[in-house]
Amino acid sequence: MTQANPQLRRTKIVATLGPATDDPATLEKLLLAGVNVVRINFSHGDPDEHRRRVEMVREISIRHRLFVAVLGDLQGPKIRIARFADKKIFLKDGDKFTLDAGMDKLAGHQTAIGLDYEDLPRDCHPGDILMLDDGRVQMRVDSIEGEKVHTIVTVGGDLSNNKGINLQGGGLSAPALTKKDLRDIKTAAALDVEYLAVSFPRSGADIERARELMLEAGGNAGIVAKIERAETVASEEALDDMIAASDAVMVARGDLGVEIGDASLVGVQKRIIKRARQMNKVVITATQMMESMINSQLPTRAEVFDVANAVLDGTDAVMLSGETAAGNYPVQTVQAMVRVILGAEVQREIQRSRHRMDQEYEHIDETIALAVMYSANHLKGVKAIIALTESGQTPRVMSRISSGLPIFALSPSVKAQRKMMLYRGVQSVPFDPKGMDIEEMTHNSIQALKEAGHVAIGDVVILSRGNEIGLLGGTDTMQIVRVTD
Repeated sequence: MTQANPQLRRTKIVATLGPATDDPATLEKLLLAGVNVVRINFSHGDPDEHRRRVEMVREISIRHRLFVAVLGDLQGPKIRIARFADKKIFLKDGDKFTLDAGMDKLAGHQTAIGLDYEDLPRDCHPGDILMLDDGRVQMRVDSIEGEKVHTIVTVGGDLSNNKGINLQGGGLSAPALTKKDLRDIKTAAALDVEYLAVSFPRSGADIERARELMLEAGGNAGIVAKIERAETVASEEALDDMIAASDAVMVARGDLGVEIGDASLVGVQKRIIKRARQMNKVVITATQMMESMINSQLPTRAEVFDVANAVLDGTDAVMLSGETAAGNYPVQTVQAMVRVILGAEVQREIQRSRHRMDQEYEHIDETIALAVMYSANHLKGVKAIIALTESGQTPRVMSRISSGLPIFALSPSVKAQRKMMLYRGVQSVPFDPKGMDIEEMTHNSIQALKEAGHVAIGDVVILSRGNEIGLLGGTDTMQIVRVTD
């Protein structure tokens, strides 16, 4: 059985940027602590602010010879109540409360409030359960009268301005892409982000539309589908539609958990991770992973188990939100997450895989990628996997197979190197084979890893490459090599 190199963490970390990371020294420490992807949250800030943050990340990355991808996260539809005249009220169980789409958006009071989401009266029906503020306050729809949704409070509590609304079981018709999102896609393209996340997509069609808009704006970001509506996990067909349309999916556990219920969330998370890997797509697990560290220097035991379980399930990345964007201990949070990930990754059961061994494959490069991984997992003495790649497609397919071995992806493309930082177990290495013949390319790629200290004389490595240098999707050769002088 191969053993994981403790210095090469397989599971990647996504960290959200915000006020807590705007100090260049703090951001530098954050990236050096182990962040692989930074998230730009378009729900907050303006284009100039986003541009400054991305420029800082790229400058620090170049200075330290790091590869760090940028993920732009669209705000999506604002399915929210409006504002209270006195900022906040308290509702008791059994109180009657009205959500009124026709009401002044600044004049909410003890028995009624306006709506930013004005289609609510047409989207819900008597008996529906509405959950506000991530389910902290819940209401049963009693009746609908024109623009007014009359409810009875079933779970009381504090309710303040602009809190989100979820419909239990899903079904709110808000379009995934708003006018603000269309502007932010253009900003994301101008920033040359590696990934773009779509909030509240209803189906694969929303993902394809975001991809079209990104291409029209001159960008080529991978599109991430945030799984956060109940209807997207209601059937295998709905989930497959979403995964197939995307380059990656995010298990957005906040809104998803509210809509499907906490009791269902764990099983659904595992199903999404498993299915995404089966379909050769990347998966991010997000929301409240180490939320206590916003105000504490140490995570709770429950948070440690949460992160570790996502790693054991095979997630490509775990994501931090408020912990790094606005928390008091952003660097310590990343360091703690690194420790937990490394602790989980030494478990032997996640270092071997029979993934897709009972399937037929359609493409030569996919077949070679999987053959490399099966061979590496079963040939005694293999120390590393080397993938010579233009786009990163072959290492992505390789990374779907559980292994304790590092996958070194050698590419001349900086864009591909950054994108691959989201792939589980893949380490980016700059390498330009231009002007080399096949023998030189093989020798020089191994030398590059030897000089970096990743392999030593006598080690066995498995290498994948194409016979035509520079051809996208051209991987057609697997080679087993012993490292020599």
